[in-house]
Amino acid sequence: MFKARSLALILAAAAAVYRPATVHAQDDAEVDLSFETVSLPDELARVLRDYETAWRSNDEDAIAALFTEEGYAMPSGRRPVKGRDAIREAYARTGGNLILRAIDYRMNDASAHIVGVYTYNSDAGYSGKYLLILEMDESGRWMIAADMDNSNR
Repeated sequence: MFKARSLALILAAAAAVYRPATVHAQDDAEVDLSFETVSLPDELARVLRDYETAWRSNDEDAIAALFTEEGYAMPSGRRPVKGRDAIREAYARTGGNLILRAIDYRMNDASAHIVGVYTYNSDAGYSGKYLLILEMDESGRWMIAADMDNSNR
């Protein structure tokens, strides 16, 4: 079971490791962080593709199903929520052409994290960044234990 203390330690460690990039805002345009993306192992890439598909379909049930039972969603500019029911409610009425790109990842036997950038327009720069903390469930499937995103605006 993923404990709040463990989550805090992981997020603190990630913050210490990943230094913010210099961001140059453009007038009302999306911001490009100019990070090179990395290829993920298939089992981690599946999490991103499933997230994109659910988001584009405005399917809050499918989004919530990507999370552990006690998972956290920490969307930019909003309160954190815990648990699938709260995540389902928080992501109702969302949607758009979400594109997730990984810029780094780490994984071991039972946990992983993905650091990345996102956009809603493939022709524009990235509009934000995210950190996914993943846990492997009993069936061997990677599930989101925590999802934190932050808009560049």
